[in-house]
Amino acid sequence: MKLDEFRAMSPEDLKKQIEEAHQEQFNLRFRLSTRQLVNHREIPRVKKKIARLETLLTEKKLGIR
Repeated sequence: MKLDEFRAMSPEDLKKQIEEAHQEQFNLRFRLSTRQLVNHREIPRVKKKIARLETLLTEKKLGIR
């Protein structure tokens, strides 16, 4: 999803997306430790996604944008 699509979401939807991203990160780390992960660049991608979502959630709480 693009950043504009995330900005249009409600805080509850953002929290749900954050939970899903955390679950995805857990699964990727698990696959990495069992040497089943093919693309190692997926882990930083998910970390950045979580950071973006949490930043947007904080912006909504503070009324920025």
